Amino acid sequence: MLKRFGITRNVVILGWVSFLTDMASEMLYPIMPLFLTGTLGASPALLGLIDGLAEGISSGLRWIMGALSDRFRRRKPFVVAGYTLSALTRPLMGLAAFTIGWPLFLVARCADRLGKSVRTSARDALIADSTEPQFRGAAFGFHRAADTCGAVLGPLVALAVLLLKPDIPLSWLFFIAFVPGLLSALLASVAVRDIPHPPGLGKPPSIVQSFPRPFWMLIAANAIFSLGNSSDSFLILRSKDIGLSFGGVILAFASYNAVYALAALPLGSLSDRIGRKPVVICGWIIYAAVYLAFAWIKAPWGPWALFPIYGLYQALTEGVTKAMVSDVVPAHQRAGAIGLFYTVSGIGQLIASVVAGALWNTRLLDGTIMTSFAIGSLFAIAAIPFLAGVKTQRV
Repeated sequence: MLKRFGITRNVVILGWVSFLTDMASEMLYPIMPLFLTGTLGASPALLGLIDGLAEGISSGLRWIMGALSDRFRRRKPFVVAGYTLSALTRPLMGLAAFTIGWPLFLVARCADRLGKSVRTSARDALIADSTEPQFRGAAFGFHRAADTCGAVLGPLVALAVLLLKPDIPLSWLFFIAFVPGLLSALLASVAVRDIPHPPGLGKPPSIVQSFPRPFWMLIAANAIFSLGNSSDSFLILRSKDIGLSFGGVILAFASYNAVYALAALPLGSLSDRIGRKPVVICGWIIYAAVYLAFAWIKAPWGPWALFPIYGLYQALTEGVTKAMVSDVVPAHQRAGAIGLFYTVSGIGQLIASVVAGALWNTRLLDGTIMTSFAIGSLFAIAAIPFLAGVKTQRV
């Protein structure tokens, strides 16, 4: 079946690698705030600082790491190094409960996100290098589906451990998560194959590269969209404010990941048949509608209906935009281009999250519409004309 979608051995292996890594990461993500504030005694402000620094490193360095991958014309060393670094940081986070405390957790958490920066652009470029142009949407969709399946399974594994061993210290979950993380790094090291660049490309590209004009149009569209794309934590917080219990919020959010995982491959394949732009534009329209609904709705059933639709937005856009970047830049520039694309996304999302937090308690139209979500909806709509103007000739 996978051959019908043009999905190669390399893409399948990278899917399993990401599945294992995301299972390890998402085992820990829901319990990190409890571990930091409860076990390590950190304040909420310190929690925000640690998350901000970690995510800033994750987004800010992807361009540099991608450009280095292009310059050395190698993908696999960056992929293996990134997954290995992230795997090794998880027991270090757990050790913070026994020595040094939150400063050790901060260093380990930032190193974990550094690992993500090192691997992501090179991995996505390797997926593109391993796939024929007419199948890239399916390939990235398959990878996102495998990745998100791990994100669905991870919290369920953590919940099962806590139910079976109610008295287990939270720190031990970090040591348990080391196992799938280590397996991920080993699988990448043993089974992933680098794709050599064709000879005759001339000297390696510099770190600061000159990209085609369609790529810069895509960057502009993405920058506008990202300025309204605040952290998903605000969707969770809004769901709690509306009236969902803690367990209800987790399950509603899990429905988002489940839809995302199920829809990523078929929608990625759809972009191979009808083009990338219609698929991404549809995703941004859905995003705008979901954010506007979160800005307005007050009924507890709202998040149950909106989170699965939000999963469709991610399935329509996340893998397809990577395929779109791969379509408009030459093969020897893909890692740097993908890295720059997501660095711009990260900067925009950081600004969007700061603004959303600052405007959290403000309302429009006599208090009926939340300003932070309305802004997100408006930026998504404003970005669509820029995306529509991108020329997406495949290269």
